[in-house]
Amino acid sequence: MLTTTDTLSLTGPPDSADLRRAAAPLTVLVDEEARARLDRGRRFLHGLRHGEGEGPAIYGATTGFGALVGYAGRADEADQCDNTLAHLGAGQGPDLPHEICRAALLLRTWSLAQGVSGVSTEVVERLAAMFATTFSPAVPRYGSVGASGDLIPLAYATQALRGRGHAYLDGRRMPAQEALDAAGLRPLALNGRDALALVNGTSVTTAATALARDAVRASHRSLQALTCLLADLLGCDPGFLDADLLRAYGHPGAVHVGARMRAALDGVVPSGTRPLQEPYSIRCAPQLLGAAEDALGYVDGVVTADLGGISDNPLLFPGSADDGTAEGKVVHGGNFFGQPAAFAADLLASVTAQLGNLAERQLDLLTDPARNEGLPPMLATVPGQQHGLQGVQLASTAFLAEIRRNATPASMQSLPTNLHNQDVVPFGTQAALRSYDMAELLGLLCGSLALGLRQAAHVGARRPTAPASADLLDALIAEIPPVAPDRPLDADVRAAARLLATWGP
Repeated sequence: MLTTTDTLSLTGPPDSADLRRAAAPLTVLVDEEARARLDRGRRFLHGLRHGEGEGPAIYGATTGFGALVGYAGRADEADQCDNTLAHLGAGQGPDLPHEICRAALLLRTWSLAQGVSGVSTEVVERLAAMFATTFSPAVPRYGSVGASGDLIPLAYATQALRGRGHAYLDGRRMPAQEALDAAGLRPLALNGRDALALVNGTSVTTAATALARDAVRASHRSLQALTCLLADLLGCDPGFLDADLLRAYGHPGAVHVGARMRAALDGVVPSGTRPLQEPYSIRCAPQLLGAAEDALGYVDGVVTADLGGISDNPLLFPGSADDGTAEGKVVHGGNFFGQPAAFAADLLASVTAQLGNLAERQLDLLTDPARNEGLPPMLATVPGQQHGLQGVQLASTAFLAEIRRNATPASMQSLPTNLHNQDVVPFGTQAALRSYDMAELLGLLCGSLALGLRQAAHVGARRPTAPASADLLDALIAEIPPVAPDRPLDADVRAAARLLATWGP
């Protein structure tokens, strides 16, 4: 957990706020307890490898990798490190966002600091030192199947920390060694076990899922407030939010969302001119947003578990006399298998698609003079001579189509690979990165709707009667001028999205 505004201690697992903070320079502290765990695990590994007699086979330390586990690895430990990382340099595509790369490395640092991966204290301290700078590895997007961890992307990150490949410093891409030198960082020196521990986890998947979840949650909150502002501007009766009605529905998310929306519409005065029943995009909003709340609760649980979990293979448990396992054990298994995040990210994609649909449909309603209480078409000040929100509404349709196209579940796409060693894979990395991209588009859809609501007030919609809705509208008015005459609105959509991201509790 964060202990100050700019310092993170490894005494407990990072949360998603810590991941976001890691995008900027941050002091990461490796405390004495972490050092003790690391030293104990390292000594245990050394004893297994160099003690009397023939020690046990330890994947990655004494063996080849993946399907080649049945063959001996390289005898020299530095060579074994190179052997681990060199063959994974097969990624392609554009570089991942710095936010994801640094968040992933923060998760990797915390996982390794638990002392069950056998890495040295120096490795963790060197990783921690990176966060005090703007250094960020250049990591290609494509190449992971989310099993055996995010092998290829984490290999690129590790190589950059060794001074190989490319990295960014202050946002500028350059050779990794040049970036390390300019940042005042020493290259990582690794053996085979260190190298494998750095790549054999789901840190990229977990980071992208956590960051996407936060963004979708922000849009979910925004849509509650925007729906209330829409209903107030149009003069809708708030009966669709009735507490007894939503309790009868039986779903806790709807009850929770309904309570928030009633608070936002406290003091609203219906116009009395609306139809008996509003379109579903208003009347069923608490049921839709409530179902999203319930689904997001599941995603929250997976993200929390992944942030606090150790994803690696094998794990080394030194044991102690206190618990009867004085000799310790090395356990080979599958804690690198990103199935939970794959399911969660796919569910997040479904939630994103339906929230995006709601925002787009509400904007369509708002721009349609047949349904918007007689406001001009496209909310244009002088229709024909001006076009108001026509371009924004068109772009919103394109955003939603892109979200829908990408909402196909990735976790059902398992393909065998690695000579059938990896005969089932979760594709969690694809699910997570796709959800991260979709969350950005959802934020833009919310910004587009907010811009429409701001313009509606300019072209004749009534003043909101609920104080909370009026406050939101006033904030939008202060941030964004009216559309009169026509102008490019891309920056205004982004400005509205930024305002919404920090609006409300």
